[in-house]
Amino acid sequence: MLPLAAHLRELRKRLIRSAVAALAGFLVSYYYSRELYDLIARPLIPAMPEGSAFLAFTGVAEPFFVYMKVGIAGGIILGSPVILYEIWAFVAPGLHKSEKRLFIAIIASSLLLFAAGVVFAYLAVFPFAFKYLMSYASPELKPFISMGGYFSLATKLLIAFGAVFQLPLAMLVASRLGLAEARQFLSWWRYAIVAIFVAAAILTPTPDAFNQLLMAGPLVVLYGIGVLAAWLFGRKK
Repeated sequence: MLPLAAHLRELRKRLIRSAVAALAGFLVSYYYSRELYDLIARPLIPAMPEGSAFLAFTGVAEPFFVYMKVGIAGGIILGSPVILYEIWAFVAPGLHKSEKRLFIAIIASSLLLFAAGVVFAYLAVFPFAFKYLMSYASPELKPFISMGGYFSLATKLLIAFGAVFQLPLAMLVASRLGLAEARQFLSWWRYAIVAIFVAAAILTPTPDAFNQLLMAGPLVVLYGIGVLAAWLFGRKK
C-alpha cells in the first residue's frame, strides 16, 4: 500500500495529464468553434420565420465568450478519453478483478447512455421544440435570439437529456447495492410513469404535450430496460 505522499504525487501526475489533454482539446475545438456553434444551432435556423433566420449578439464580447464556451466544452469531450484513462489508472490498483470489470462496465454504459440522450435530444427533440417555440412569431413579433442565450438553452437541454438517459444504469446500480429489487421497480411502475411525466414537463422547453412525450416516451422505455437489467444482473438473494 502506497503512503499518502505517494498517492498525492500520483494524483498530481494524473491531474496534470488530464489538464494537458483538455487544453489540447480546447485548442482544437476553439479553432473550429464557429463550425461547432453552427452545428449546435442547425436545428434552430429552419424553425425560424423567413427573414428572421439568424442569431444575433447583444454585447460586444458575447461572440468571444460563446466561442470560448464552445471550445471548453469541446476540449472536455476531446480530452475525455485521456481523462477517463487517468481516472482508471489512479483507481485501478485499489480494485479487485471483479470490481475492475464492474467499474469499466459502469463507465462505458454511462457514456453510451449519455451520448444516446444527447443525440436523441439533438435529432428528435430540438426540431419539434424549436418549431413550436417559433410558432409564437408574427408580423408584429419577430424573434431576435442572442447566440449566448441559444447556446445556454441548447447545452442545458443536451445535458438534461444525457442525464435522464442514465435511468437504467441508476436502477441497475441500486439493485446491485441491494437498495431495490427488480420486482420492486416493477411494482412502482405507476409512480414511475407519473414521475417521468413530471420530469418531462419540467425539463422540456415547451408546454405542449407532444414535446413532453418526446422525453417521457423514451424514459418509460428506459425504465422498462432498467427493470430488465435489474432482473438479469441485479443482486440475487
